[in-house]
Amino acid sequence: MTVALLAALALSAAELPPAPVPSTARAFLDQRCTACHKGAKAPAGLDLTALRFDLNDTHTFERWVRIHDQVRDGAMPPKGTPALGAAERGAFVKAIAGPMIAHETERNAARGRSVLRRLNRYEYENTVRDLLGAPWLQLRDGLPEDGIVQRFNKVGQALDVSHVQMARYLETAEQALRAVIKAAGEPERLSRHYARDQRRMLNRMRYSPFNRHPERASIPILGFEAQPEVLAEKAPLTVGDKDPATRELEGFATPAGTYIGNEYHFDTFTAPAGGKYRLRFNAFSLWIHTLHTAGFRGDKLTYWRPDREKTSKGRTVEPLTIYALARGGEKRLLGSFDVTPEPTVHELDAYLLPGEQILPDAARLFRSRPGFIGSPDATEEGMPGVAYRWMEVAGPLKPERHMGEALFGSQKPEDAERLLRAFVKAAYRRPATEPEIQRYLKIVKDRLPQGFHEAMLAGYTAVLCSPGFLYLEEEPGLLAAPALASRLSYLLWNTMPDGELRARAADGSVRKAAVLRAQANRLLDDPRSKDFTDAFLDYWLDLRKLNDTTPDVVLYPDYYLDDLLNESAMAETQLFFHDLVKRNRPAAELVDAKVTMLNAHLAKHYGIAGVEGVRMRPVTLPAGHVRGGLMTQASVLKVTANGTTTSPVLRGVWLMERILGDPPPPPPPGVPAVEPDTRGATTIRQQLDKHRSIASCAVCHIKIDPPGFALENFDVLGGWRDKYRSTEEGEPVNGIGKNGHTFTFRLAQPVDASGDLAGGAQFRNVADLKKLLAADDRQLARNMVRQWVTYATGAPVGFADRAEVERILDAAKGDRYGLRTLLHEIIESPLFTRK
Repeated sequence: MTVALLAALALSAAELPPAPVPSTARAFLDQRCTACHKGAKAPAGLDLTALRFDLNDTHTFERWVRIHDQVRDGAMPPKGTPALGAAERGAFVKAIAGPMIAHETERNAARGRSVLRRLNRYEYENTVRDLLGAPWLQLRDGLPEDGIVQRFNKVGQALDVSHVQMARYLETAEQALRAVIKAAGEPERLSRHYARDQRRMLNRMRYSPFNRHPERASIPILGFEAQPEVLAEKAPLTVGDKDPATRELEGFATPAGTYIGNEYHFDTFTAPAGGKYRLRFNAFSLWIHTLHTAGFRGDKLTYWRPDREKTSKGRTVEPLTIYALARGGEKRLLGSFDVTPEPTVHELDAYLLPGEQILPDAARLFRSRPGFIGSPDATEEGMPGVAYRWMEVAGPLKPERHMGEALFGSQKPEDAERLLRAFVKAAYRRPATEPEIQRYLKIVKDRLPQGFHEAMLAGYTAVLCSPGFLYLEEEPGLLAAPALASRLSYLLWNTMPDGELRARAADGSVRKAAVLRAQANRLLDDPRSKDFTDAFLDYWLDLRKLNDTTPDVVLYPDYYLDDLLNESAMAETQLFFHDLVKRNRPAAELVDAKVTMLNAHLAKHYGIAGVEGVRMRPVTLPAGHVRGGLMTQASVLKVTANGTTTSPVLRGVWLMERILGDPPPPPPPGVPAVEPDTRGATTIRQQLDKHRSIASCAVCHIKIDPPGFALENFDVLGGWRDKYRSTEEGEPVNGIGKNGHTFTFRLAQPVDASGDLAGGAQFRNVADLKKLLAADDRQLARNMVRQWVTYATGAPVGFADRAEVERILDAAKGDRYGLRTLLHEIIESPLFTRK
């Protein structure tokens, strides 16, 4: 008897038999639901006769949440069944909500809403950069990919540390320290690199027919005479005379952009160390009359062969994109500027890694691929081009902090403990314990026989891989001041607290509401807050996947190889969302705004006139234009397509999950996905009509498909279309793609973007749908709160958190649910200030 009693007492709550379904709820289910929802073939696999009220089981708890919401919202019982009165509906919802809230509240009080988590790759990179004063470090890609829960890389359940990850952290930390030390010892240099001396450019200058010296009266140098001694590499390439003043005017001219395998870059410069560099370019645009090329005169493809090949003063302003080019061929965007017909010097500050070179790209111009016949920019009068004279490099520029001195001091063994303690104090976001200090000090002392430098590196590396550095340490209940400061900083800057925020944590004042709000405003007003919005968009909208797909070379040759369009599309969404937060714009503008961020290239893609230059800037959209808001931006439309086709299902699911906060259930097993017909014989709408005839599919597709249909006027990169492109059926289209090849696609079936929402509202097009969605601005704001709470706290909004979400919305209603107001209300909420 005693043994049995002790065994029963030893059972944990998780092991105790689940409580029965509340009697009121059981009676409701038996009367209203179990006639359909029973047995192995129950709709959605939900057998309500067998479903236990086991709230300790996460999957079961989530099923009861969905049942609660379906009944509360009137989706269940379905239409066609006896009407359900408000009192009966309310009694059922209350019967199951009460014990579910109580269960989750008790669990949160004991364990906290979130679990212990490490820094993700973004946070680790930024934190090491700030700690070492090296914003040029690129560490993220050297670490294993982070796990994702609820679409974010901030949830502890997905951020464990394996032995493989720890090995990568050790390797990455040591490499970062060594790179910073090398950079600290590198002298600052100034050097000029002429286009005429670059082997990658020289090889093209020898054989390019337009790289010849034009009449000097028309324009100072743009090209080179192909000389036998130069071709044999027995003499330097010149315009023809050796006068230094003339040689300063020599340059490399090209009518094309660059691409992998054909990069004309400045190969006489290689960054000797990581750091900040100042780059200056002398470049200008020109006009080429004309290469042997082809173009369309009306409907006829015409080959133009000019009487003479020459260049003259430019007629266009051309965007020039500057990349860092790594040894393996990978390129990294540094910046961009416009070149005009007048030779001008342009300056750009950039962070470079050791071994990187500089690649300029005339990004708007075509990129010739094997077999090309011409350029889409060519006319009978000629075509635009770009000429480079030289690049000047200053750097690495000295940072404000000299890390060599900070890390090694006088390099005397007696300095080891002082230096290590100072490093740990800077690295840890809370006071380090003495046992922790002694652990790292032992590592240093054990390695001193190998040399002071290596011993300190070993100690610093251990600190950068320690639990106190890697983990965000929080205890259940009200957060300690250092933990609250870290939570705020990793939300709004994606990095460690700075000196001022550390001071507010040290004196405890950050826990006061007024101080917390002031610090949040300070962080939001700082340019570093863009790290928050960019990282958030990478996962909320999947912008990190923007380049995962490539527009099909047959169906979309006008987009193929257009890096400038991709980069502009990414920048539009990042700048647009950051501006919404900064200026506290209302939540409705997430789907319907009058202003967006454009440059000339993206504006042309959208059919908007009057925007000049490569610089992104706010542009007020023409009245009635479809482009305001996230859902019609090119970046969003690209990540929701596969490069070849678009799918109303994928876009509809994406819209419900990311913008509306109403994710549909996963598809039933065994039902194949619908693949659009690229031949052009049938439309995706016709295919989905057939798909919805399957009863198990119809219940969800009634909600999913309509918003997806509204986006069908947008192709795989967000270009407007009235007809689908196809490979076989339809009317041929004349034109030359960015790759220099003629179009072979056709225009087939017309697009129908109308639909009926599940609630009965009808729309004719995306403009109508935007108005319908913007009208329910509270739901848009509710979704933003849920997304931000997950991102900020490392835990999704739970069932017991819903009342607090509604309180946040009530508090922000007076500001029309302004995004900055929503952020402040979240930060000051117990959801944020408590674990």
